[in-house]
Amino acid sequence: MADPELPMPDGLVLRAFRGVRFAVDDLAEVTSPPYDLIGETGIRDLLDTHPNNVVRLILPGSDGHRYAEARETLRAWLSSGVLVADGTPAVYVYEQSGPGILQRGLIGDVGLVSPGRGTILPHEDVMPGPVADRLALMRTTEANLEPIFLLYEGRGGAATRLVDEVADSRPPLAEARTHDGIRHRLWAVTDPAELAALNADLRPRQALIADGHHRYATYLALQAEHHATARHAGTPGTTGGDSDRTRPGSGPVGGNSAAASAPGTGPWDFGLALLVDSDSYPPDLKAIHRVIPNLPLHEAVGRAKHSWQIHEHAGLTEGLTALREAPEPAFLLTDGDIAYLITDPVPDQVERAMPTDRSARWCALNTSVLAEFLLPEVWGMRDDEHSVRIVHHDSWAAARLARDTGGTAVLMNPLAVDDVLAVAAQGERVPRKSTSFGPKPRTGLLMRLLTLE
Repeated sequence: MADPELPMPDGLVLRAFRGVRFAVDDLAEVTSPPYDLIGETGIRDLLDTHPNNVVRLILPGSDGHRYAEARETLRAWLSSGVLVADGTPAVYVYEQSGPGILQRGLIGDVGLVSPGRGTILPHEDVMPGPVADRLALMRTTEANLEPIFLLYEGRGGAATRLVDEVADSRPPLAEARTHDGIRHRLWAVTDPAELAALNADLRPRQALIADGHHRYATYLALQAEHHATARHAGTPGTTGGDSDRTRPGSGPVGGNSAAASAPGTGPWDFGLALLVDSDSYPPDLKAIHRVIPNLPLHEAVGRAKHSWQIHEHAGLTEGLTALREAPEPAFLLTDGDIAYLITDPVPDQVERAMPTDRSARWCALNTSVLAEFLLPEVWGMRDDEHSVRIVHHDSWAAARLARDTGGTAVLMNPLAVDDVLAVAAQGERVPRKSTSFGPKPRTGLLMRLLTLE
């Protein structure tokens, strides 16, 4: 239940902030994918790419001092000029473009709203482990190091028109081309009239969390912590940490929306977010595959044959083609060599496994069938971070991981965007790691220090 004493904006609010950016020759070399898409090999590669790669902040060392290490690294880079804060608060236009890709949106401080208010809708459940990890990192660094990704139906409104006008006619503030061939460009919007117009357009709208559920949950947890501390101390509102109160540039930032100056609000009442109009820039929704270590493929198939139709395929390519054409729910099981498509589960068995308090649309999702029937009822395990490994997008990478761990990869088709939106709109959440919306914002292009506000 939401805390009635927390300040709540009266709609979707995107506040200007002083962005913190890298001052290096090749901006691409210091950026990274979002933290949860970087495996151990990826961390090593990024560390080797550049001594100031942002992975040192978002995924610091593995010992108990890693969060303090990130804080000290952040401070050192600010002191040395590797990182520099922009002088004027802005909402930033962000463009990603490449072969078959064009996405534009706005990066700013989004006003935090509890899910029950219906302004910012989650569509996935979160796990306590990742929330605790991001909470410790944000609390220690007093920074939002990478934006969450929000979608809204802009219907060609003033905010979308401003985004396109800026990107089409103004010189960018920063530009980088990453190794995946994507060009990233940033522009700063500082004009008070333009900021007022875009917020007037956004305020009545509703946003869906496309990526960053754990970080949004962390934003809310930090907000609650700081207001509880302020109430205990008998002081109104929240501020940044006292340890950095004398840092140059700290203190209130002017030129923001009315929500920023409302009584009782402070930097912890906002979180860094990319907001994209899904009408103008439809998202690319990809699947998230599972790998179950130490579950041999023959055993997985043997248990499944009592409740599913089994179709053997000679290899992964043939199996993936069959998966794309199969009616849902369907899954492709492989150990990297042979592949088995499983389809048409016994209806009565699936129905008995499904929660009675869920809608028919929720129960029909392939990830719901996976989480409630295939994993627990057929294979005797839960879809959690301890039993199941996650692989975003890449079917071949999942198959390789299955081979390396002596296990089974469970490959699936992506959910339909309409199904995700419909489930979220009626207050339900799809099972964890059901969706991977893209293209995701690149980490390291723009950061937010709460001590600057």
